[in-house]
Amino acid sequence: MKLIIRNATIIDPNGLHHNQKRDLKIVGKTIEKIGLNLPSEKDFEEISLENLHLSKGWFDSSVSLGEPGFEDRETITNGLLVAAKSGFTSIALQPNSFPVIDNQSQVQFVKEKARNNAVNLFPIGALTKGSEGNDLAELVDMKNAGAIAFGDYGRNITNANLLKIGLQYVQDFNGLVIAFSQDEKIKGSGVVHEGVVSTRLGLKGIPTLAEELMVARNLFILEYTGGKLHIPTISTAKSVELIKDAKANGLKVTCSVAVHHLLLTDEKLIEFDTRLKVSPPLRDEKNRKALIEGVLDGTIDMITSDHNPIDIEHKKMEFDLAKNGTIGLESAFGALLNILPPDVIISKLTNGKATFGVENHEIKEGASADFTFFNPNLEWTFRKENMLSKSKNSAFLGEKMIGKVYGIYNNGKLVLA
Repeated sequence: MKLIIRNATIIDPNGLHHNQKRDLKIVGKTIEKIGLNLPSEKDFEEISLENLHLSKGWFDSSVSLGEPGFEDRETITNGLLVAAKSGFTSIALQPNSFPVIDNQSQVQFVKEKARNNAVNLFPIGALTKGSEGNDLAELVDMKNAGAIAFGDYGRNITNANLLKIGLQYVQDFNGLVIAFSQDEKIKGSGVVHEGVVSTRLGLKGIPTLAEELMVARNLFILEYTGGKLHIPTISTAKSVELIKDAKANGLKVTCSVAVHHLLLTDEKLIEFDTRLKVSPPLRDEKNRKALIEGVLDGTIDMITSDHNPIDIEHKKMEFDLAKNGTIGLESAFGALLNILPPDVIISKLTNGKATFGVENHEIKEGASADFTFFNPNLEWTFRKENMLSKSKNSAFLGEKMIGKVYGIYNNGKLVLA
C-alpha cells in the first residue's frame, strides 16, 4: 500500500517529532519520508482527518477472545478487527479458551488464525497445564512456537513452590511469568469489594488483603528466584506500594492496571449491574486514586483494557452467579482521557511492549510504519452501537468519553473505524 498521511500531530514523547504537525509518506510497511507539505504522488492514497493525531501503535497486554471453544463470545477474526478500530496494533492474547493455550499446537493455531492481519497477535501460554495450577505446562515448546509470556488468566497460583519453579525454569530463555494475585481462601465467595457498599448491598465482599497478601508472597518468591515477573490488573493502594518498594530494591517486576479500575468504583454497583462484575472487583475511591498516582509516578508500567467478552447467558443473571469480565478495547482511549493527559496514556499503552518483548517501532524515516490515529478532543457518550465485539458486556455503557480513535496502520494495512 502507498499512503500519504496529511497534517498529523505526532505524539511521541521520546521521539524526534513529538508535538509536531507533519506529513508522512508510507510505502508498504516502511516510513519513507516525514516532512511538511509533501507533494502528492500518483498511486498514493491520502488521509486527511479532522485534528488528526498519530502515535506509535498501541499494545494491550491482556485481551481475551474466546476462540477456540468460545466463539459465541468472540472470534479471533472479529476480535482483531475490534482491536484495530480501537487503536491497538498489537495485543497479547490470554490463554483462557477451550482448550486452554497450554501447548505448542494451540499457540500455532491462534497465530495461524491471526496471520496476515493488520493487528499483531502475541499468544500468552498458560503457566500450568489446563491453567489448573498443578503442573507446569510445555513452556519451552510454547516459547519456540511464539508465546511471549506464561500465566494462568485470572487464576492465582496457589502452590507457591510451583511459581518458584516456574520463575527459575523460564530464566533459561529469559522468559516472563505472569502472576495474577488473589488469595482464593480469603476471597471465598466474595463478589465485590469489601467495604461500605458491599455491606449496603448485602453482597459478600473481597477484602484488599486477598490481593495484597499474594502480591507480597509473589514478590518474596521473585526475590528468591530472580527472573522476571509481571503482576497484572492490580487494584489496591497497598499493591502499588509493595511493587514500588520491590522495584526500588532492584527486583525485575512490572505491573498493569485495568482501565475500569482507574475510572470506576464500587459505588457504580448500586443497581446490581453484572456488566460491572470484574476480577479483581471495582474498589473504592481511595484505592482508585492510589492507582492513578501509581500510573503517574511510574510504579504502574502499563494500562490494559483487560478485554474479556462474556456471552449474555453468563452475564444477564443473578450478581453472585454471573461471570467476571468486561469488554474494554472500544472504550479504553475515550475513557482514559477523562483522567489522564494524552502523553501519559500513549506511554502506558506502548510501554508494555518492552516488558513482553514486542518491538516498539520508532516514528522516523526508514522505520516500520506502526501507527495509531486518533482525535483527542471529541466528546461523546459510549452507547451500545459503539460496541464492536460480539459480546456486549461493557462496564462503560452510558459513560462519557473524550477522544475518538480513527484507526491504525500496521503490517502494510490501513484500518479505519
